[in-house]
Amino acid sequence: MKEQYSILIVDDDAEIVNILRTALQDAGYQTHTARNGDEACSLAERLHPHLIIMDVMMPQCNGMMATMRIRQSNNVPILMLSAKAEGTDRILGLEAGADDYLVKPFLQQELLARVKALLRRYDALGSIRERGSEDQIRVGDVILDTAKKQLLVRGEPVRLTPTEYKLLLVLMSNPGRVFSAEELYERVWENEVFAVENTVMVHISRIREKLELNPKKPEYLKVVWGIGYVFEAP
Repeated sequence: MKEQYSILIVDDDAEIVNILRTALQDAGYQTHTARNGDEACSLAERLHPHLIIMDVMMPQCNGMMATMRIRQSNNVPILMLSAKAEGTDRILGLEAGADDYLVKPFLQQELLARVKALLRRYDALGSIRERGSEDQIRVGDVILDTAKKQLLVRGEPVRLTPTEYKLLLVLMSNPGRVFSAEELYERVWENEVFAVENTVMVHISRIREKLELNPKKPEYLKVVWGIGYVFEAP
């Protein structure tokens, strides 16, 4: 139930915080707030929220810096908010570790849809709350343990965000099959598909950094130029 979910809102604009808090509480979520990135990092470690909504432009420690710090030890979904719609800003946010990016002003329905989709991915990852059978998807030296929701690369565990896990689950469940960026976005983000190439590309790049010996010459997660992405054994 949604009442189980807690969401950390990070923004220095009190009006925006009140709008977000009201919308989320009306939808049944528990909320916490932080005014800057430093507070966000501290609360993320102490409260273990299920989702963080992170503004980019804040004093002391901005949203980009806070996201990178949180990502060092936490796979919590992060939805980044920004008044800038430029593609470069979106890419920078995703490269910092955000799972999704929403431009201000936004519709309340769109915000809630993004939140719901991110929380579904968090539940799919399961974290330490969920244990099941010993199901494993193995492609070469890469193993995705769907019971523990863990990636093993050459025997070593690798931390994944919920979005990265969902992407790998789709790709590794279908080794050798080429997926277009649009198809991956539709399956993983569960949002309307429109100009999604950069969003998917940034997440693919982050996954490569975690599993490839040489991310610039990937052995597993490859691009099929003009078509999409494929996961296959070397």
